[in-house]
Amino acid sequence: MLFSRSLSITWGEDKRFWHWPSIKLESSTSDDVVVEVAELLNVCWLEVYGKLDISYLSPGVKYEVVFLLMLKDHSYGWDVPVNLRLVFPNGATQHQHKVNLQTRPRSQWVELHVGEFQTPPNKQEKAEIQFSMFEYEGGQWKRGLVIKGVIIQPKK
Repeated sequence: MLFSRSLSITWGEDKRFWHWPSIKLESSTSDDVVVEVAELLNVCWLEVYGKLDISYLSPGVKYEVVFLLMLKDHSYGWDVPVNLRLVFPNGATQHQHKVNLQTRPRSQWVELHVGEFQTPPNKQEKAEIQFSMFEYEGGQWKRGLVIKGVIIQPKK
């Protein structure tokens, strides 16, 4: 998992727009793991993106990219769907689609499927995928989104 601190979030360091609380992760071991999450206070320009060098992943395996997030009970501004995009190392957009967060459950972690990719059958030099979640055309102010991170895992 790539936690929210490893993602690029527009206005992410501006305390007027984003808050970075720490949460405890559930763990099968007795050690407590604490990570920061990104909590949206108020923006009308939502842009979150990241990248990963896939040359470190197992060759010849199909992977999926998933945002892990939560909408708080008193969130608003999600009438306009968000865009999710996955871009391959060659620059081609593999998949882009819209997701309506307004219909998602509140106060629980939900997964937003961005897309899938296949690693080459042989190890290669550095090759990056890029993934993003964005919405800035609607002009609506948004609040109450909490981003834990992005999961990149083998597709089952």
